[in-house]
Amino acid sequence: MDNLIVKSIYNKLDKLNDGAIDLSDEAIEQTGEAIKEVIKHWASPQPSNEFTIRMSNIGKPLRQLWFDSRKTNSFPSRITPQTFIKFLYGHLLEEIVLMLLRMTDNKVTDEQKEVSLDGIKGHIDCKINGEVVDIKTASNFAFKKFADNSLHESDTFGYLMQLSAYETAEETTRGGFLAINKETGELTTYEPGELVKPNARVKIEKIKEAITKDDPPALCYQPVAEGKSGNMKLAVGCVYCAHKHDCWQDSNGGQGLRAFRYSNGLKYLTRVAVLPKVDEVALL
Repeated sequence: MDNLIVKSIYNKLDKLNDGAIDLSDEAIEQTGEAIKEVIKHWASPQPSNEFTIRMSNIGKPLRQLWFDSRKTNSFPSRITPQTFIKFLYGHLLEEIVLMLLRMTDNKVTDEQKEVSLDGIKGHIDCKINGEVVDIKTASNFAFKKFADNSLHESDTFGYLMQLSAYETAEETTRGGFLAINKETGELTTYEPGELVKPNARVKIEKIKEAITKDDPPALCYQPVAEGKSGNMKLAVGCVYCAHKHDCWQDSNGGQGLRAFRYSNGLKYLTRVAVLPKVDEVALL
């Protein structure tokens, strides 16, 4: 897998400068039906009352999955309207990318094929020329991780583990990611080397063992310093976790997390040595 895939898409689209491109009614219909299904699923979410290990979540840290398995959340959060919009156009963009792929000479197969590994199921986006490909929509910042092959240095969402599980299940080794920059429309591919791919089978075994224990696994991330005052705050990996309040209930001498509204956003402090000169937000 390489950027020849991207070049083939760009070459096809460049022909729009000279007139129409070959896009059959059948291809348009296929994309239209896929988009219709995306909107249907988006408009009618089906929350699950039962925790299951899936290929899409095995990249999460063990402690987060332990809390997931217990449905523990003292501070349930509602998804904002803006986030729902972001979810929608992310899924729609993935279908557009698949449409662009089908317009080229690349062989696109196994779209949304269900795969299984050690009893854990998942659905691959597709295979391109016989290799598993996970399509990702990314912000400009996140896109750079795919473009410069640095995803393994900060894989916050566990994408590499997910890909590893898909490939192990399908017995392929040269797959990767096809990412689109939501802000610029740029495309890039990233084929991670074997040395940066985690072992999905080992992780699945660890998850199965961890969620049976009475006590949670070790912290996913250690707190980081907030300036030089001695105050400590949640690491980025914890900030967006739904279980952060339960996970850090013993912080601040048993008071739990304290949130302060800084000019660049809300920060959750695990230790307040010096009271910040900004407003504290009540966590109710």
